[in-house]
Amino acid sequence: MKYGFIKVAVITPEIRVADTEFNCERIKENIEKADKAGAELVVFPELSITGYTCGDLFYSETLLSGALKGLKEIAEITRGRKMLVFVGLPVKTNGLIYNVAAAVNNGEVLCLIPKTHLPNYNEFYEKRQFSAWNLSVENSVIENAPYFGGTPLTVCRNVVLADKTDNRFTVSAEICEDLWGVDVPSSFHAKNGANIIVNLSCSDETVGKAEYRKSLISVQSARLSCAYLYADAGEGESTTDLAFAGHNLIAENGNILAESKLFENGMIISDVDVGFIDYERAKLFNGYTDGFKLPYRKIYFDGFKDGENIERVFDKTPFVPTEAGERNSRAELILDIQSEGLKKRLKHTRAKTAVIGLSGGLDSTLAILVATRAMKKLGRNLKDIIAVTMPCFGTTSRTYENTVKLAKALGVSLKKVDITKSVLRHLKDIKHGGNTDTTYENAQARERTQVLMDIANMTDGLVVGTGDLSELALGWATYNGDHMSMYGVNSSVPKTLVRYIVQYVADGSRGKLKSVLFDILDTPVSPELLPPDKGEIAQKTEDIVGPYILHDFFLFNMLRRGYSPKKLYFVAKQTFNGEYDDATILKWLKIFIRRFFAQQFKRSCVPDGVKVGSVALSPRGDLRMPSDACSLLWLKELADL
Repeated sequence: MKYGFIKVAVITPEIRVADTEFNCERIKENIEKADKAGAELVVFPELSITGYTCGDLFYSETLLSGALKGLKEIAEITRGRKMLVFVGLPVKTNGLIYNVAAAVNNGEVLCLIPKTHLPNYNEFYEKRQFSAWNLSVENSVIENAPYFGGTPLTVCRNVVLADKTDNRFTVSAEICEDLWGVDVPSSFHAKNGANIIVNLSCSDETVGKAEYRKSLISVQSARLSCAYLYADAGEGESTTDLAFAGHNLIAENGNILAESKLFENGMIISDVDVGFIDYERAKLFNGYTDGFKLPYRKIYFDGFKDGENIERVFDKTPFVPTEAGERNSRAELILDIQSEGLKKRLKHTRAKTAVIGLSGGLDSTLAILVATRAMKKLGRNLKDIIAVTMPCFGTTSRTYENTVKLAKALGVSLKKVDITKSVLRHLKDIKHGGNTDTTYENAQARERTQVLMDIANMTDGLVVGTGDLSELALGWATYNGDHMSMYGVNSSVPKTLVRYIVQYVADGSRGKLKSVLFDILDTPVSPELLPPDKGEIAQKTEDIVGPYILHDFFLFNMLRRGYSPKKLYFVAKQTFNGEYDDATILKWLKIFIRRFFAQQFKRSCVPDGVKVGSVALSPRGDLRMPSDACSLLWLKELADL
């Protein structure tokens, strides 16, 4: 385990019904294969040692004894291997037969976890041979199990297995229909500290069942903030009445990380992030262990592998869905959320106009697109939107012309206020030397805000802010300049997502609107506060603060997944390998951390703005952080890299 990642494998082996020797050989072969792949947790299907479809053969002492012999052989092959293995078999104790999941580690059977909810599809199904576990019994000990030399085997449902070296690697099990029950065992397991739930299953395949199963597992992993590993039986089970597809799944907090193809035996493997799960539970469920607790045992195992063989693929743009259809629906939803927020604010304040500083850049473009939606929802004239273009020292002809074209294409009012003279007068009044320093830049930003506020006052209007989430994270805004507005529609939309939403609107537009939107998308991101270089933009934001694709990646994984600086650096190297070298990633990560801490004072007094996603920086509920918090510990983590 490295940085909280656990490599897990879910395997459907080839089996023969009631042939325990054949089945155990296939299971052992797959354990060796999973071990070579670096797996620390391996799960096989329900009753995989015997096969699930043995019927009344489960009464046979020959089969029960063969299953225990096979379990002993499986335990032996795990000796010396840093892995926890779950395998299914029938066991008999106190005259009753139970369907159990055996937890095996380093040559030992740690415990047998019994099935709680047996299916009752008809009287000849599982309840015919097996007994449901009596919840009033904490555990049962099998004293003289054959092949175990007197070593007792403990049958216990309420158990959490924990790695000796990392208390985040905690596992418990349920079996097939347990997940379909009213009192789902995994809910109790999670309440008592299990970050990973494994399900050993033999679920027959019928039309529509795979989609239902996948949805159920995804929801359960989200509901419990856990990783959920589902191992399903496949080819080899009897097809007398049913077919089994080997539908294996690995889920994490609502997301499917890996899924097998139906009717193909084999292994799926992934890296689950128990560090994230631990963070998520601490953040969202501070009463997570309260309530319906039962007596639970904790059993320790040796499963730590100190390697960096992490194959998990991370999204380069975590705020933007990778699948085209989902991206489009996400963009449409966000536009609706933003416009509903602005609609409510305009209606509540009885504002006669919405005043927006239009610069020819992405953020102000998105803001005015949102404003047009809001006005349409209110049934009002789009001329009530006042787009104000305020050219000054750094304005290029390209961005100015795009503001004019965009305003005309949308049918909003356009007002030009050249602030060059007023800014020069102000700089002269304060005896500024005229050099292009921070004062020179910020004077323009503050003058623009003053103009917008005054026009809003003149028209009984409301200033719509244009700054985005990425700029707030980096503090890339002039305090009391573009930092301020009366309602910030983009305040929780990061730059990478701003770009996509504008492109989404452009793709669905026609004529002049489509043309100008694509030219805006092609324009370098810039505050345009320094004079142009031969008519071209001289001040490019990403040359100064770094690539927004990296900063949005850092922002999402730090705030949403709780990643430490070292873990951020590790996953960024994996994700952007070939695009940015390690030194470049480290450079911008350090800058991100410094700016994120140093610029909190700007976020402490941001205007209202509607939240659109799981990551936001509003001080009113999304990020409670002191403005004078020190970044030293975070930067020290990166000092030796």
